[in-house]
Amino acid sequence: MSNILIFSDGASRGNPGPGGYGVIVVFPEEVVELGGKETPTTNNRMELTGVIEGLALLEQKQIADVSATVYTDSSYVVNGITKWVYGWQNNGWQTKGKTEVLNKELWQKLVDLSSSYEIEWKLLPGHAGIPANERCDVIATEFADNKKPPLFKGPRTQYPTSLEIKVDVQKADTKSRSKAKAYSYISMIDGDIKIHRTWAECEERVKGKKGARFRKTLSQDEEEDLIREWRKTS
Repeated sequence: MSNILIFSDGASRGNPGPGGYGVIVVFPEEVVELGGKETPTTNNRMELTGVIEGLALLEQKQIADVSATVYTDSSYVVNGITKWVYGWQNNGWQTKGKTEVLNKELWQKLVDLSSSYEIEWKLLPGHAGIPANERCDVIATEFADNKKPPLFKGPRTQYPTSLEIKVDVQKADTKSRSKAKAYSYISMIDGDIKIHRTWAECEERVKGKKGARFRKTLSQDEEEDLIREWRKTS
């Protein structure tokens, strides 16, 4: 059984804002780069779209008897597809708070594509000098900036980007929360809770405010759990 490597990354200029995704699909004899854009969009949508497009290429080529290893620096994607998605499906694609899962249509596409292959999901630390991950970031950000970067398609032996991974990806999912991409930031002042999509907004509200509380969340479920917890203690 052949093992296909998929590196993927997403980016957005604002949340929402113009965004892009970048993907490298590594076949035994060939490497194919993919990229695209969407606006308005979010970083999480682009992270999901990149992985979906990588797996969709396998489906388009009708390659049988293969496994895939997917490398991404998005904890949202890895946790979602390996943990959260099962609860969402059982709950009719609703969160614990009984609201519709964000990006539901993308998650459904990813679940459908994933069911066709034996996939190992690997969480990489972002911006850690891993060449393939950095290349995906370049493709994604250039598309987000409305540029059209040249995309490679050709023999693996001629691919200019190193596919070597110099980090222990088995331990990558334990990277500190400070380096993980935020889903949102929550602040509370005198019992008043607000949700912020950027750290700048949160910081502006809490800076210099006595007794202010704030925290980063990494998913919609985590956001809802934190708000529920703070309401009980406020």
